[in-house]
Amino acid sequence: MFTVTDDEFADLISEALTTLSKDHQAAIQNVAITYADDPTPEQRVQLQLRGDQTLFGLYEGVPLAQRQGMTSYGPDKITIFKNPTQEWANDFASLKEQVTHTVWHEVAHYFGLNHAQIRELE
Repeated sequence: MFTVTDDEFADLISEALTTLSKDHQAAIQNVAITYADDPTPEQRVQLQLRGDQTLFGLYEGVPLAQRQGMTSYGPDKITIFKNPTQEWANDFASLKEQVTHTVWHEVAHYFGLNHAQIRELE
């Protein structure tokens, strides 16, 4: 397992956001992008995760594609989970790659893509 400080992890998330196209960066509005050490027990139950399953990130909110022009939705939230990501990584490069991929994946959910569509684009 490769570990970094909280500040370094936050910097990786910020860097990952800069890898998105300028159009996508500009379209992300009213979204808190943060990190936590691990998913909460409630999140794990809600997602029906087994004990051996891990979660690198989570989008919580109403995807843009489902809003039908309504703007009254509260802020969305993207959380990147530090401990599972570090446990997966062997070195700084693999950690950075996984954070970048996870941020992209969760932003794709924000824009309304489901897992099948995301896999297609990967």
